[in-house]
Amino acid sequence: MTDAAIKTSHRMSIQGEASPLSSFRLKRFEMILALIEKVVARKGSARILDVGGTYDYWMAVEPLWRRHQLQFTLVNLSAEPVSDPRFTSLAGNACSMPEFADHSFDIVHSNSVIEHVGRWNAMKAMADEVSRLAPCYYLQTPAFGFPVEPHFRTPFFHWLPTPWRIWLTRHFALGAFPKAETMDDAMRFIEDAILVDEARFRALFPAPARIEKERFFGLTKSFIAIRD
Repeated sequence: MTDAAIKTSHRMSIQGEASPLSSFRLKRFEMILALIEKVVARKGSARILDVGGTYDYWMAVEPLWRRHQLQFTLVNLSAEPVSDPRFTSLAGNACSMPEFADHSFDIVHSNSVIEHVGRWNAMKAMADEVSRLAPCYYLQTPAFGFPVEPHFRTPFFHWLPTPWRIWLTRHFALGAFPKAETMDDAMRFIEDAILVDEARFRALFPAPARIEKERFFGLTKSFIAIRD
């Protein structure tokens, strides 16, 4: 069986009765896999730092990468117990990882994290760390211009003035968030994720990185920065 046939077979077995969300994830992983395969073709193996990633995320698509010699380091606010020798899980800060030297990894991967680290200075600090730690990276974030805010799962929520968003969070449970009982809760919910537009994303990840746009019914749903 050819490599292409193996990938197709594995993709079909993983996808099953695919929802639009799982289809998006599989398309994203095809980009990630292409990056991995370039590194493996050159070096024979790849060291991957996943900022904000989990063991379950990678194991969900393990048939697509298991034939490669990969070593994963997962960095989150807290470590998770992992017994698989291919994985190491550490507690850390996406915006400052001095425990790792420059180019400690071959690839940095991060999916829907940079919008959660804080405002511009924090985003820039994370982007700089991603660029410093590996010659190649893949980083995805939801697009500000998409009409449905993915965390509150509410149309136009992120486009509304702050007082309106406060009112909505104080009166309704929205998406991943329960109804805010206090103003402190409301502000923490609202500021949990800050979406960026294309201009700001390109400023965070300038050339030679390329920017891919993930589209849904013609609208840009998310941005993906890839440096290979």
